[in-house]
Amino acid sequence: MGGAGVMAQFLGPIMHFCERSGYPPLTVLVVNQETGLPGDGLITLEELNQDREKVFRFDWFEIEPPETNDFAQANA
Repeated sequence: MGGAGVMAQFLGPIMHFCERSGYPPLTVLVVNQETGLPGDGLITLEELNQDREKVFRFDWFEIEPPETNDFAQANA
């Protein structure tokens, strides 16, 4: 199995959690080694460069860390 299939099972819940919580798309930081771009599975992306900058500017330490069930609920 390729890396994309393996990563999707972990990145999908994070992507949906960020979207439902109103957070920047954290998964935009995970890129293909050859292209330097996120995979096609990142469907919450609006504009690559702007979204990536939103992730870097967001104060992640201001939010309460999510728990495992938060990701499961977001992916449902």
